[in-house]
Amino acid sequence: MVKPRRIIDTLPDTNINLYPNVRTIFTVLLTMPPSSSSAERSFSAMRRVKSYLRSTMADDRLSALAILHSHREMDVDINSIINEFAANKSRRLEFV
Repeated sequence: MVKPRRIIDTLPDTNINLYPNVRTIFTVLLTMPPSSSSAERSFSAMRRVKSYLRSTMADDRLSALAILHSHREMDVDINSIINEFAANKSRRLEFV
């Protein structure tokens, strides 16, 4: 038998009945990111988004703004978003 060079090559050969914990460890290792750059990028974006003026906003809005800031290179059709928002709830006031 040839010794596997990578963890992903070891996973199919690991007997789940004999070594359930080893198999779980291999699965966790394979799902972990190789670096923490995405977490660091999130904290940097949060620092830019949550300024002194916005420190009282709710968590939902803060999360949405952070996602928009992190993915700012994506093209967004503003008119379709406005139409979808307007179709969800009737926000017009009727003055009689």
